[in-house]
Amino acid sequence: MSEQAQTTEPPRAPEVRVGSATNALQPVAGAERLLSAGPIQWLALALVAGTAVAADQLTKQVVARQLLVGEIVDIAGPFSIHHVHNSGIAFGLFADSTAAVILLTSLAVSAMVVFFSHSAARHPLLPAALGLLIGGSISNLIDRVRLGYVTDFLALEYWPKFNLADSFIVVGVGLLFLSFLASDRSSPRVGKTPLNRP
Repeated sequence: MSEQAQTTEPPRAPEVRVGSATNALQPVAGAERLLSAGPIQWLALALVAGTAVAADQLTKQVVARQLLVGEIVDIAGPFSIHHVHNSGIAFGLFADSTAAVILLTSLAVSAMVVFFSHSAARHPLLPAALGLLIGGSISNLIDRVRLGYVTDFLALEYWPKFNLADSFIVVGVGLLFLSFLASDRSSPRVGKTPLNRP
């Protein structure tokens, strides 16, 4: 056997970092931990969602006790309080599909909670945005399960009736969009990363 054969070591297998990011610098688990919801984010989400549910349910109870269905109270200009029942979703859509609306709403709330658990720390606005979305959705869901309809009472001329939960959902969508936009702008861009220095 030649001397070269005796001294040659077997080739070493390439080092593989299990669970690493594509740049092999930061483990994926660590990156996920940086974005996932912590106790503070969960507390903020619960406070916002709980406040939204309480405010919406309280105002609906007041309207249901003080006004008959169909009764109108003029407030100012085109704004009035008009007590109506809505068995559908926004703008009266799917009025005859209460079961389907309940199922879709439940799935949407579950998806938002899962998304929040993985991305809550992406931007400070996310707990407020998803808290309003989840709180508004849950409050209307409570009405559909308990009563079979949602109480709407806020009325603007030439606009469908709505309630506080609907308002919270709209504001939540707007805040969610702003948080995504701000998060995208603050993330590093390709070609703008500073050069590595020795």
